[in-house]
Amino acid sequence: MSDQRFTLLIDGESVEGEAYFDVINPATEEVVGRAPDASRKQLDAAVAAARRAYPAWKALPLAERQARVAAIANVIAANVDELKRLLTGEQGKPFPDAEGDILGGAFMCSTSAQLTPPVEINEDSAERRTETRHVPLGVVAAIAPWNYPIVLAFQKVAPALVAGNTVVLKPSPFTPLTTLRIAELTRDLMPPGVFNVLSGGDQLGPWMTAHPGFDKISFTGSTATGRKVMESAAKTLKRVTLELGGNDAAIVLPGVDIEKVASQLFQAAFGNSGQVCIATKRLYVHEDIYEPFAQEMTKLAREAKIGDGSEQGVRFGPIQNRQQYLRVKELVADSQANGHRFLTGEGAAMPDKGYFLPLMIIDNPPLDSRIVREEQFGPVLPLIRFDDVEAALEDANRSDYGLAASIWGPPEQVAELAPRLEAGTVWVNEVHTVAPSSPFGGHKQSGLGVANGMHGLLEYTNLQVISIAKNV
Repeated sequence: MSDQRFTLLIDGESVEGEAYFDVINPATEEVVGRAPDASRKQLDAAVAAARRAYPAWKALPLAERQARVAAIANVIAANVDELKRLLTGEQGKPFPDAEGDILGGAFMCSTSAQLTPPVEINEDSAERRTETRHVPLGVVAAIAPWNYPIVLAFQKVAPALVAGNTVVLKPSPFTPLTTLRIAELTRDLMPPGVFNVLSGGDQLGPWMTAHPGFDKISFTGSTATGRKVMESAAKTLKRVTLELGGNDAAIVLPGVDIEKVASQLFQAAFGNSGQVCIATKRLYVHEDIYEPFAQEMTKLAREAKIGDGSEQGVRFGPIQNRQQYLRVKELVADSQANGHRFLTGEGAAMPDKGYFLPLMIIDNPPLDSRIVREEQFGPVLPLIRFDDVEAALEDANRSDYGLAASIWGPPEQVAELAPRLEAGTVWVNEVHTVAPSSPFGGHKQSGLGVANGMHGLLEYTNLQVISIAKNV
């Protein structure tokens, strides 16, 4: 148990909370630290500081803004050993995955720092020159999730800052500590008020989305919460970027290397214990290869080491919080009540403490079952047998979500089929290759707007057309 207390970052100063809340280690259910519970007054102070800092930050030459964001990357990377231990303690993921999350946040900063918003020439005639420019929005509220707290926070913060906005970042109340520590480490890299960090309970997010001082909300989380964010932002016409849920399908055709593809899809389904927005959550396998493919997936699941992420050799940690743990257990209970056959997981021994679940694979459940139709966000994977690829495509697309998908098989065949999958990202004979240079966003109810690359940076700008008469 730890009583270590952290601070908020407001206007360039470390600020004590008016109240604090416990942060729980999901592997031990013990307190790992205490985070400040920001008050409405402290939120107002952070927004006011960001508004004061905005004119000068916007006016700062782009190269200087880029250099300061690159400096954040360097500080994060230099402190990765400390930060990964803190992240594993509050999030539960194994040390190697925690290090990847931390360094991913640094990489988001370094890659965003290399982007220069374009100036487009619309007309350059004898009468006039017309340019389209991209100007910052103002003050951005960045609301990050608990599954990848650092990389997904700086996926927002870094491009927003480079574009000339000021930022108030809110980490999830389940995983605020590493973000607060990064704020301490990087406090002096930005002018006061440019980058502020607030932690808080369930009330802080709604306060932020309704606050008239924000010009944009960038949110990553569930679709249900995303709807509430959009509704709240609508009252003042705030801009929004919403990266929401997914029920991502993978379709595997005959002709693949079963061992190789099963290994990749196993990781895609169960990495971070299934707590990934783009995790493979429905796996359609052609009947000609279904049995050997299922056997290979089952073997991998049985070999996997589950436990406290701080222990050597652990590959899969706990569900991050009790609320999500109970949600996944409820979906599993529904499958059990409906007589679905479990290839792995049923009756597996788990630690006495912690929010641990075994890796579970369900053998060909009905297409209308909850485990197929709903996003599980946990280590439970339905394997679905098909004999007609057209039917598999139709069912893969039969979802309110459209975040990502993958398709595997003979290259020419799957290259033709891939564009028919209704998702923002479709991988062909690979999965989870998300590059910071490529735009990432969802179709349908998986979100609005995009992250990453130039498209992601421009989400934090308004278009401005400058038309200059020449015959004056």
